[in-house]
Amino acid sequence: MLYGSHVALITPFQQNGAVDWHALEKLVAWHIEQGTDGLVPCGTTGESATLTAEEHNAVIEFCVKHAHGKVKIIAGTGSNSTIEAIEYSQFAEKVGADAALVITPYYNKPTQSGLYAHFKAIHDATNIPIILYDVPSRCSVRLEDETVVRLAALPRIIGIKDATGDLERPLRLTRALGADFLQLSGEDSTALAYNIQGGHGCISVSANIAPKLCADLQNAWTAGNIREAQRLNALLLPLHKAMFIETSPAPAKYAASLLGLCAADLRLPLVGISDASKAVVKQALHDVGLL
Repeated sequence: MLYGSHVALITPFQQNGAVDWHALEKLVAWHIEQGTDGLVPCGTTGESATLTAEEHNAVIEFCVKHAHGKVKIIAGTGSNSTIEAIEYSQFAEKVGADAALVITPYYNKPTQSGLYAHFKAIHDATNIPIILYDVPSRCSVRLEDETVVRLAALPRIIGIKDATGDLERPLRLTRALGADFLQLSGEDSTALAYNIQGGHGCISVSANIAPKLCADLQNAWTAGNIREAQRLNALLLPLHKAMFIETSPAPAKYAASLLGLCAADLRLPLVGISDASKAVVKQALHDVGLL
């Protein structure tokens, strides 16, 4: 089961631009200790667009190895090239990831027929469970409900990460596909509302910084402790907003540096956040009780 709080894991870098494997090992261990249900390496927050193919695969394999089976690994394996997405997905399957998170192709702007053909080709070339990833703000294309329903008929397409902000959508998809089709929010500030509408959890940016609080929120909801879930939801709001004050994952990496988790370094064309934004992130960490 892939319910609960999953972290859209940052990829720590050294000042020279290399992947910081020591920091990544610490992050994996920290998330296990903090109660995160799953790690999602090599997604948007992991700066997958600027990882080389070798780094991409190495990060996924590293997370699988160092998780020791204690948390689920949902490997980001998407690309705007279907061939490359197939290769990433096959590698994730080979090294033992629990599922593949496959983003809609960016830049190409395929039609709905093209999107179906893209995901079906990945499905047919692998045996790993696949979670669709719909994030129009990043990809300039939306995976329409009808296409999701069509894809869900394929046996290994098990769910969706929905970053559209459309809170009616989980209701629509539940009516069309039933409650067993996995629906994970890709938007922290509406994660609780998404669960109320039929969702099963969240793939979270904020969980990079407050994994225990994010996990506690999901656990409170699952246990039926609505008041506690509401309290945590309200507590986390300043952090959710701060994580997107500039292009993600720059705010998250700065926050992680303040907590001593890793350096704030990013890969170009992303750069560090402004001094004004740093002040907002620091205040959010104070508001949530992390500083």
